[in-house]
Amino acid sequence: MALHTLPELPYDYAAPAPVISPEIIELHHDKHHAAYVKGANDAVEQLAEARDKESWGSVNGLEKNLAFHLSGHILHSIHWQNMTGPKEGGGEPLAQDGVGDLAEAIKESFGSFAGFKAQLSKAAATTQGSGWGVLAYEPLSGRLIVEQVYDHQGNVGQGSTPILVFDAWGHAFYLQYKNQKADFIDAMWAVVNWQDVARRYAAAEERGGGPLLEP
Repeated sequence: MALHTLPELPYDYAAPAPVISPEIIELHHDKHHAAYVKGANDAVEQLAEARDKESWGSVNGLEKNLAFHLSGHILHSIHWQNMTGPKEGGGEPLAQDGVGDLAEAIKESFGSFAGFKAQLSKAAATTQGSGWGVLAYEPLSGRLIVEQVYDHQGNVGQGSTPILVFDAWGHAFYLQYKNQKADFIDAMWAVVNWQDVARRYAAAEERGGGPLLEP
């Protein structure tokens, strides 16, 4: 059995419209994300075969394939949950909405929500080529950081846990926004599901840095 499967969307294709068109959501999920799932499973199977045969000539390529496809699968799985419809999402995380701990963590780590929003927007919009802008929990300091991720796995702090991800690959926006990546990132803030981001932050904070620090 395959280790990894394509998760179902938590909404229909039209839910994030007009920020993201139904056509993009369908292609993005059913084709692109599905390809990363298949790539991760293929790499796992090929590495198992290499172990069985003690044939390590292609191990470098297989490990790179696994990192690329598995990271793509993980980030996309978070991406779908991070979004909701524009009537339910967006705005700023506030205590009265039940996400006060996240709001305080953002203020503590970045000085203000406005400063955080500007940094994540710029990180996502200025990726060279393909990549992501990511808000992550960094377990050693217990603070939130913004990461600019190249492809799916490059330029990442070890041990950090992504809790909010903006897909800056062309397949995420080009059919609708053409080459205006910055416009797409600005629009994405209207569909952020802060309830999901807050749950991810709480889970990451609960885990903490123990496994990284303890002998």
